[in-house]
Amino acid sequence: MSSARQPMAGRERDRGREIAEIAALERTWDRPRGFWGWVISTDHKEIGLRFIGTAFLFFAFSGVLAALMRAQLARPENTLLGPDRYNQFFTMHGTGMMFFFAVPVMEGMALYLVPLMIGTRNVTFPRLLNFSYWTFAFAGILLFAGLFFNMGPDVGWFSYVPLAGPAFAPGHRVDLWAQMITLVEASSLGGAVEIVTTVFKQRAPGMSLDRIPLFVWSQVVTSVMILFAMPSVQLATSLLGFDRTAHVTTQFFNPAEGGDPLLWQHLFWFFGHPEVYIIFLPANGFISAMLPAFTRRSVFGYPALVLSNIATGFLGFGVWAHHMFATPLPELGQGLFTAASLMITIPTAINIFCWLATIGTGRVRLRLPMLFILSFFAVFVIGGLTGVMLGSVAINSQVHDTFFVVAHLHYVLIGGAVFPLLGALCFWFPKWTGRMPGERLGIVSFILLFVGFNATFFPMHLLGLMGMTRRVYTYIPETGWGPLNALATVGAGILALGFVLFFVNLAWSRRNGLAAGENPWGSDTLEWATLSPPPRYNFGNPPTVKSRDPLWLDPDDTPVVTGLSTEAREVLVTTAHDAMPHHRLHLAGESPWPFVTAFLCAGTQMGMVFRPHAYVIGLPLIGVALALWFWPSHGPAPLVVPRAAQRESGAPGVTT
Repeated sequence: MSSARQPMAGRERDRGREIAEIAALERTWDRPRGFWGWVISTDHKEIGLRFIGTAFLFFAFSGVLAALMRAQLARPENTLLGPDRYNQFFTMHGTGMMFFFAVPVMEGMALYLVPLMIGTRNVTFPRLLNFSYWTFAFAGILLFAGLFFNMGPDVGWFSYVPLAGPAFAPGHRVDLWAQMITLVEASSLGGAVEIVTTVFKQRAPGMSLDRIPLFVWSQVVTSVMILFAMPSVQLATSLLGFDRTAHVTTQFFNPAEGGDPLLWQHLFWFFGHPEVYIIFLPANGFISAMLPAFTRRSVFGYPALVLSNIATGFLGFGVWAHHMFATPLPELGQGLFTAASLMITIPTAINIFCWLATIGTGRVRLRLPMLFILSFFAVFVIGGLTGVMLGSVAINSQVHDTFFVVAHLHYVLIGGAVFPLLGALCFWFPKWTGRMPGERLGIVSFILLFVGFNATFFPMHLLGLMGMTRRVYTYIPETGWGPLNALATVGAGILALGFVLFFVNLAWSRRNGLAAGENPWGSDTLEWATLSPPPRYNFGNPPTVKSRDPLWLDPDDTPVVTGLSTEAREVLVTTAHDAMPHHRLHLAGESPWPFVTAFLCAGTQMGMVFRPHAYVIGLPLIGVALALWFWPSHGPAPLVVPRAAQRESGAPGVTT
C-alpha cells in the first residue's frame, strides 16, 4: 500500500514543481498590461503578428488603388480618374505592395516563426525588434496619408530621374516618397539583423547547420540579401533628396552638371531585382515547411534546396541591369546580364523539381494549404517562363515598358509569393489562434482567387504584345485594347472577392473554428512542440534536436539544459556551427525608448520634406533617445557556462 503511494506522491511533487516553474516563467516574461504594454512589447510573436497585420492593411489599401486603376482602364476614353490622380494611384500601388507589404509581411512571418522553429525564447535584440516595427508603421502611415493631402508621389514606384528630379517634379510629392522609403528600409535592416543573429547564436542544442529547417535557411539567405540590397536604395533616395533640396542642390543625377540619370537606375535596380528574391525565397521556405505535413515524408533533396537558395542569393545581385536593356549599356554588358538572367533559373528549377519529387513519392493530403501550394506550381512557372523571355535583349527591347512586363511581374510575385503566403497563413493559423481555418469557405475563396488572378493578368500578356504601354491612364477605341481590358477588370473584381472571402473565413475561424490542438497538421518542426498559441517564453527549456524532423523521429526525447533559470529573462547562446551550449544571456526587458526613437526618426524624416533644418533639431533628440535606450541596466549579468561544467552536467549537444 505504501509502495503504491510513493510513486503517486513523486508524480504529485513533479507536477507541483512543473506548475511552479511555469508560474515563474509567466511572471518573469510578462509585460505591462494595456495600451502602454502593447506599445513597448518586445515579444517576437506579438510584433511578428503586428508586422503581418499592418502589412496586410497596406496591402488592402494598395489593392483598392489597383481596383480603381482597373476600373479606369476597363473601357476606352474613360473619365473615372484624371491623369494626375491616376499617376498618384499608380505610384502608391506599386510602392505599397513592394515596400510596405511584400518585404514586411515576409519578415513578420520570419520574426514569429524562426525563434520557435530553432527552439529559443526570443530574438537576440528584442528592443531593436520593437523599433523596427514602429519605423515601418510610421513610414507607411505618413506616406499613405499624403494621398489625402494631394501629396501622393506620382512618378512611379521606381521614381526614375529626371522625371523625379526638381525640374520635372516640383513640390513635395517625391520628397515625401524618398524620405519614407529611406525610413522603411531601416526597419527592414533591423529585422534582417534580428533573424541572422538569432539563427546563428540561439539555436536549440543539437540543431547543427545541417538540421536547420528549410524555412529558416530561406529566411537567413533573405536576411543577408536585405543587408546588402537595402542600403543601395537608401543611398539612392538620399542622393535624390539632396538633389531636390534647395539648400543643398547637389547634382548627382543631373547630366547638365556632370551627373548621370543612369546612376539612379543602377542603384535602384541593384536593390530592385534582389528584392524579387527577397520576396520569393521566404515563399520557398513556406512550401518546404508545409509539404512534409501534406505528403507525410521529408522534403526531397535537403542539401540541394539549401544550396539552391544560397545560389539564388548570390546570383540575384548579378542580374539587375536586365531592367535597363532599353538604356545605352555596352552590348557586351547586356550579353553578360542576359547570361546571368538565364543562369538564375537553374536554382529555381532545382527547387521545383525537389518539391515535385516530394509530392510524387509521398502520400498527398489535399487540404486548404496544399491547394495554394499546387496553385504556386501552375502560376509561378508561367511567370518564370516569361521572365526567361524578358532576360533576352532581343525580346526585352520589343516588350519593354508594356503590359507584358506587368503580367510577368504579377505572375512572379503573386504566384510565387502571395499564393504560398496565403497557404502559410492557413497552415500556421492554428499556431496563432488555437483554431483551425474553415475548409469549405477557404476552398471557395481559393477558387475565386485562382480564377480571378488568371482572368486579370493573363490578358495583359496579350495587351503587351498588342503594344499597350504601362502608365497610360486611357486609350482610344481604335487600339482594340478594350475587350481584353474589360476582361481584366472583371477578373480583378473576382480576385478582390476572393481576398475578401479568404480573410472573412480567417476572422470567423478565429472565434468559431474547430479546436486545433498542439500539432493539427502532423508537422515535423519545433514550433509545433509547444502550446498553440505559444506562451510568451516559448519553451520552458530549449529542446534537444537530433534530426531534421525532430517531432517525427524523436518526439519524446526532449532533455533540457541544466542551469537555465526560470526566474530570469534568459536565452541559451550556442555555437554557430554545431549549436553546442555556450552561455546564458540575459535579455533586456521592455523599454519605451525604441518607440520614442522610431517616433523621432519618423518626425525628422517628415520634417526634412519641408525644412532641411529638421535634421539640426531631430538628430540631437534621436541621440538622446538612443543613449537612454542603451543605458546599462542592473539586471543579472550573462553567466558563462564552462565547457567542463557542461560535460559534468550532461548538457545535450556536448560530446564528451
